[in-house]
Amino acid sequence: MAGEPAESGTARAVSTVEVETALAVLPGPRSASSSESGAEADGAGRFEAAWARALELVAGADEIDLVCHICPDGDALGSALAAGLALRGLGKRVRVSFGDDPQVIPESLSFLPGQELIVPAAAVPAAPALVLAFDAASEERLGLLREKAFAADELVVFDHHASNPGFGTVRLIDPAAPATAVLVDELLRRLRVPLDQSIAACLYTGIATDTGSFKYRATTPATHEMAGRMLATGIRQDLISRQLWDTTSFGYLKVLAGALERAAFEPEEAGGHGLVWTWVPYQDLALFGVTVEEIEGLIDVLRKPAEADVALVLKQDPDGTLRGSCRSRGAVDVAAVCARLGGGGHVYAAGFSAREAVQTVVERFRAALAEVAAAAEADGEGPGAR
Repeated sequence: MAGEPAESGTARAVSTVEVETALAVLPGPRSASSSESGAEADGAGRFEAAWARALELVAGADEIDLVCHICPDGDALGSALAAGLALRGLGKRVRVSFGDDPQVIPESLSFLPGQELIVPAAAVPAAPALVLAFDAASEERLGLLREKAFAADELVVFDHHASNPGFGTVRLIDPAAPATAVLVDELLRRLRVPLDQSIAACLYTGIATDTGSFKYRATTPATHEMAGRMLATGIRQDLISRQLWDTTSFGYLKVLAGALERAAFEPEEAGGHGLVWTWVPYQDLALFGVTVEEIEGLIDVLRKPAEADVALVLKQDPDGTLRGSCRSRGAVDVAAVCARLGGGGHVYAAGFSAREAVQTVVERFRAALAEVAAAAEADGEGPGAR
């Protein structure tokens, strides 16, 4: 996927003054306009201050550790690798990692450039100087790297999850962004790092996966503008899309068949909006040689029935942990539902983990659904009204 840089020349670090001077000609929200309210201007000002601090830290660092959430998806790993490639181009010593042991990169993401930067979680220093975290909605999502990230002198968090509580010493959290890759694109533009095919492939993967191939509501004209800039470098989006969504093992089909056979439809749940759910026992994965990461897309099959607003897939790890993936058509805020189970995410897509029996977890999920649906009814609105 990698190729020659789209622009010639050697990238260099620039001063904050140079960067801010250049921002006026770049599209996108970067400062408070005169028409903004006082609260909006104050929030925009704080966000700009966070950007200025992040640029200062990056410019002053010789070594940077970049981490993303456990069981990384396209946005998490794509964002971390894109930033890693860019910072390496600026002469920084970089390590990219995520807090799983063993680390498993999904086959669908095996094409991503920059994977030579990835190191085991154990290779990250106990107290790094500077850590940049990508797409982690909570500190728990850093897994084995949580303590090391919090022991760092500075922890800069790049994220777009509305459920993010705001951890880290510098917080660049934008729930309006459709993907964390958008924030990484902004970082690179502020650092004046030119796009090449390697960086573009990583960023395109991030926005494509988190927008469901540009199908989700969070997709905006700016999302397509960013995708267009990535394509202009010459990356093969057809091959990327084929790898992300249209390539599986035959074993996956067998696991999918079992999951669909176990699927249950409960029209009375979710405040009468309907729930469809299933689960995948680890024994099925072992029998057909399929990883948990390989079945991430199963939720997109289960969510198709028009009769159910909410879809839930429970995937079992070897130790019995159940990973829940949840989607909503818009009547129910599944981020609020999953938050009640110790997880989080977006209004339309969220997740959680649990160490209980399947039926117990489903009962807890139904109860959380009922609470959120009742609260929404009492408020007279649902996610689609916001």
